[in-house]
Amino acid sequence: MSARPRLVVAITGASGAIYGVRLLEQLRASGACESHLVMSSSGALTASQELDMKRSDIEALADVVHNVKDIGATVASGSFQSIGMVVAPCSMKTLASIAHGLADNLVSRAADVMLKERRRLVLMARETPLNLAHLRNMTSVTEMGGIILPPVPAFYTRPESVDDIVNHTVGRVLDLFGVEHAGLVKRWEGITKRPGDPGS
Repeated sequence: MSARPRLVVAITGASGAIYGVRLLEQLRASGACESHLVMSSSGALTASQELDMKRSDIEALADVVHNVKDIGATVASGSFQSIGMVVAPCSMKTLASIAHGLADNLVSRAADVMLKERRRLVLMARETPLNLAHLRNMTSVTEMGGIILPPVPAFYTRPESVDDIVNHTVGRVLDLFGVEHAGLVKRWEGITKRPGDPGS
């Protein structure tokens, strides 16, 4: 295994490309993990629309880049050691492919590897409202050992910007892999008593 733990990051076509980009930025800044990026064509298109970023801009943030069509890539094998994989964001198409074991591109194949090797797989599913197919696919992935982590804001942190919301969620994702980070998550410290509150 490499000197640093490896983390596979996939970016698919759902809204929320900033989550994958911010994750890559954090991994690059901290040096905590060797990042392996797999980005679908729809993911690149969404990032262009939402962030005005080119594919090359995003790929430059990763340590290693894999073509989504390359089923022969290292991350397609269970012998490739890693601490897991994050799909950020995860489209409902990708979710369905993972839930049904299709392995029809490198994103779903790498995710399938994580499940069969019992490694951590986190899907930042982005869709609302959810239909029954979405919910059943989420259940299937959960039953196989994956973690469904919709990027839901934590308002107890009193976020003041979109960056605050994104950073908190990315920090929570890194927590799931035991990856150290600084300043991303405002930790819950219990209810703050204020004058006039019951029991204050």
